[in-house]
Amino acid sequence: MRPFARRLRRAVCATTTLSLLAFAPSAFAQDSDPAASADEGSEEIIVTARRRDERLLDVPIAVSAISGDALEARGALDLTDVGNITPNTTLETSRGTNSTLSAFIRGVGQQDPVPGFEAGVGIYLDDVYLNRPQAAVLDIYDVERIEVLRGPQGTLYGRNTIGGAVKYVTKMLPQDFSLKARATYGTYDQAEGVLTVSAPVTDMLRIGGSVARLSRGGFGDNLTVPGVENYNKDVWAGRGTLEFGGYGAPVLIRISGDYTRDKSDPRNGHRLIPGLLSGAPVLDDVYDTRAGLNDPKQDIKAWGLAMNVSAELSDNLTLRSISSWRKDTSYTPIDFDSLASVDVDVPAVYRNEQLSQEFQLLYDSDRLHGLVGFYYLDAKAYTKFDVLLATTGTLLSLPGFAQQTIGDVRTDTWSVFGDFTFDVTDRLHISAGGRYTVDRRDSFVFKQNRLFGADPEFGGTGVALGAPITNFNGKARFKKFTPRASISYDVHDDLMIYASYSKGFKGGGFDPRGSANVRAIDVNNDGVFAYDEIYNFFLFEPETVDSYEAGIKGATADGNINFALTGFYADYKNVQIPGSVGIDANNDGIFEGFSGVTTNAASATFKGLELETSARFAHDFAGAGSRMSFQGTLGYIDAQYDEFIGNLGTDVSDITDIQNTPSWTASGTLGALVPVGDGDVNFSTTLSYRSKTQQFEYPSPYLDQKGYALWDASLVYSFGGDRYSIGVHGKNILDKRYKTSGYQFLVVNPATGLPVTNASGLPTPSLGREGVATVFYGNPRQVFVTGTVKF
Repeated sequence: MRPFARRLRRAVCATTTLSLLAFAPSAFAQDSDPAASADEGSEEIIVTARRRDERLLDVPIAVSAISGDALEARGALDLTDVGNITPNTTLETSRGTNSTLSAFIRGVGQQDPVPGFEAGVGIYLDDVYLNRPQAAVLDIYDVERIEVLRGPQGTLYGRNTIGGAVKYVTKMLPQDFSLKARATYGTYDQAEGVLTVSAPVTDMLRIGGSVARLSRGGFGDNLTVPGVENYNKDVWAGRGTLEFGGYGAPVLIRISGDYTRDKSDPRNGHRLIPGLLSGAPVLDDVYDTRAGLNDPKQDIKAWGLAMNVSAELSDNLTLRSISSWRKDTSYTPIDFDSLASVDVDVPAVYRNEQLSQEFQLLYDSDRLHGLVGFYYLDAKAYTKFDVLLATTGTLLSLPGFAQQTIGDVRTDTWSVFGDFTFDVTDRLHISAGGRYTVDRRDSFVFKQNRLFGADPEFGGTGVALGAPITNFNGKARFKKFTPRASISYDVHDDLMIYASYSKGFKGGGFDPRGSANVRAIDVNNDGVFAYDEIYNFFLFEPETVDSYEAGIKGATADGNINFALTGFYADYKNVQIPGSVGIDANNDGIFEGFSGVTTNAASATFKGLELETSARFAHDFAGAGSRMSFQGTLGYIDAQYDEFIGNLGTDVSDITDIQNTPSWTASGTLGALVPVGDGDVNFSTTLSYRSKTQQFEYPSPYLDQKGYALWDASLVYSFGGDRYSIGVHGKNILDKRYKTSGYQFLVVNPATGLPVTNASGLPTPSLGREGVATVFYGNPRQVFVTGTVKF
């Protein structure tokens, strides 16, 4: 028996087993049964937060683990549902599509999905890093568990996990024939079906796969384009797996492929101000839109292949290989002003492709446990978009004036890493590790004025007008060493305290929206825009964070009460601030385009607390086997800019705030299980809360969201030996309207960051003529019924 297995068996035999629902350590694990108790034979959850199998209780990292069964029982729809029950975490659909993810953990993330801007939270599908946020809103099916690792994970997971990491782990194929069918129908014509089948070919070889059809009518309508809905869903998805070995065999080879096609209508925002040119009034229904742009047709395709190999070389050594290729293409029409008029309309395409390879050599003995590894990533990220503006001014009076931007970013990165834990005694453990990364960026940025509308790729007839504004090629190389260290002490078998330090970094690059005709580029005022000046204007450096964490994790009352309390402090440096400025190339007082300007303009300090707890109680309150449970999470973060250099070159940290980072997050779930007939009735209800959230660094009376709470509930009856189940689920039962993201292109007061208003109380556009202050809202109340059959 391997050393880890021996330690795990000793731990399990020595203490009452914890169910997945009732875990403790700075990690919260939930099982499919919201009222689960520590029944004999229930299994303890094992996570891979440190890239090796460990009991959740033994990991000195703030990590939450939620099983796929628990998510299904809650009626979870996709990855973003996890953010509501995880402290200091924001996972949201990013504006214009159902598939692009905005992720923030402890104040660090990525708002703009344009290539060239790196993620702050790493998303992993079966240990494969997803390099871009497009197609990263993963739907919930075939999920073993989702792990949310909070705080920098730079040593074990590398670049762009400066805020944390989210791991989506799919289920292994069972050894016997298995068939599972799930069907859902609900409000807004929600109709979904998932069919999963697997079968053994031989004693060692298994094959299986899933097909998912996920559809829903819109929450609103497009009042300009007939037949187009707003916030609808039209997705086909599939996943296939071939496995050899495993289940006690020394070798496991797992080859998997996945495909997603999202043909939902474009998501368009709700205007919060009347049209400043057309006078179009604000709509009553926040889910309706007047957006006139519908070309190109929205279409997102994503597919990938992966091969995970694990081979036990000896009792102490295991070799792992993770190979992957992924590709996605997203066509999307982005109508910033959400009006029928052609003004700040942006047809766009994103194309991403990546090839990655990782090797790990794991060592496990009685006292020393750890791994060394090598990682390589070759990634391509391309975007092209046109900015179509209303006609006015000298240039804009030309027919169908537009400005096109093309960004092509090639990333070549490799790293070596190692991390080991030494058991000084049976109770005292010291861990240390480090990662050295070489990150190369090769960027092409092209910008040009055009006539006669959009590019032919977007269904238009546009042609180039004059010489390019920008035709830039730039290369940069970044090197970084990211160490980590921790010390933990087992006060007893069910109580652990720890302290840790970790460092993370987020890659640098070149602003893919930059323009080479911005006056600020000419730093020596000689009237010449030299290459070195353009290079320095486009370039932004990596950002880094040094994080310190201390926590206590434990279980008491025979495993019926579990808790985790974590405190953290982070020093955030060289913070990348994406921004934009209007371009008035011919000095006529009218902006005919905009330029991205990304600078390392800020530093910040984060400190906070996170509490996760669960309790099982009222055993047999309604007959033998009945029970109740409670799970709670609480997150607090004091996130402040220490310095923030604004557009005027002065420190404006007193008027800016960390985006997408509410000071308080909380959730509570009450569950009850009651045996009825030959099955169980399982009830759970969840209340989650998020305090005031600022969408961008500067305050906005239009986009910022006040504190709000959401109430969900589920009632599931499982019977026939858990072969059949039927459930009723309610999401956002009180039908709360809450903003998740938005756009604003308005003239602001540099001293306050607030929009400048005229005598009528209306703002002044900074791009276009109608004014842009549009927001996107979270889903309204949804009620749906789900039935499941297993064979």
